[in-house]
Amino acid sequence: MTEIDNMQQAKDFIKEADAILITSGAGMGVDSGLPDFRGTKGFWKAYPPIEKLGLSFSDIANPKWFKENPPLAWAFYGHMLNLYRDTTPHDGFNMLLDLVKEKNNNYFIYTSNIDGQFQKAGFKESKICEVHGSIHYLQCSQISHNTECNNIIWDAKNESIDVDMDKFKALNLPLCNICGDIARPNILMFGDWGWNYTRSEKQENRYDNWIKSVKTKNQKLVIIEIGAGLDIPTIRLHNEALVNQYSSAKLIRINPQDFHIQKRTGISIPFGGLEGLKKIFKEFNY
Repeated sequence: MTEIDNMQQAKDFIKEADAILITSGAGMGVDSGLPDFRGTKGFWKAYPPIEKLGLSFSDIANPKWFKENPPLAWAFYGHMLNLYRDTTPHDGFNMLLDLVKEKNNNYFIYTSNIDGQFQKAGFKESKICEVHGSIHYLQCSQISHNTECNNIIWDAKNESIDVDMDKFKALNLPLCNICGDIARPNILMFGDWGWNYTRSEKQENRYDNWIKSVKTKNQKLVIIEIGAGLDIPTIRLHNEALVNQYSSAKLIRINPQDFHIQKRTGISIPFGGLEGLKKIFKEFNY
């Protein structure tokens, strides 16, 4: 199929859909000015101080630093938290928000992003599943030692982390509300056996119930996948499995590089998130 054919097919899928599943990876935030950490060079471009340390994204995104070097750990995550707080979601979020309103809010968000941009854009908290957690929530970094902290997760809205970017050092450190030890973001890191997943598990349960309802009612489901790459293929694999399991599901993959998809699985839109959504919703006057 040609690019125009794919665009028209995407429009038709969406028009006929009863339910919308919006899924996303890091590429969704690029058009809002957020880094996607594509490859080591891309990560170092976003964080030059970490290049000097010779650390990759997987090296620094490791819970060990909250024990070995908390000011370094919170320099990275504190800067990221401040960046996400200051970021305005791009227009593609509004296009998707308008779409789900047209579908009587029969939708769900399934994302590997930890940035909280869907909430900021106006999507309902109860309809969002953050499979890797959220940087806007905190937990104790020592739950394996302080068992009373195991099920405690709290909102980071009252935390303010100042970061000296020249020394790449956090000037203040969030602490656990229970034991007073170092706190950490409530997100899944690399080599992470201490992630408190209870918040994400509740989101997963709500999402699973919604999918079951869609299937029970035999509704036509459209999955709009945006910016989900191959390095961490959580979202892509989930979507492909869902399409294979549910014959009434259609997958639209929007990705400027990793756009390949099997014909029987869905269609590909080889553009960035915002551009791809514009082409579907504006150029085709959806």
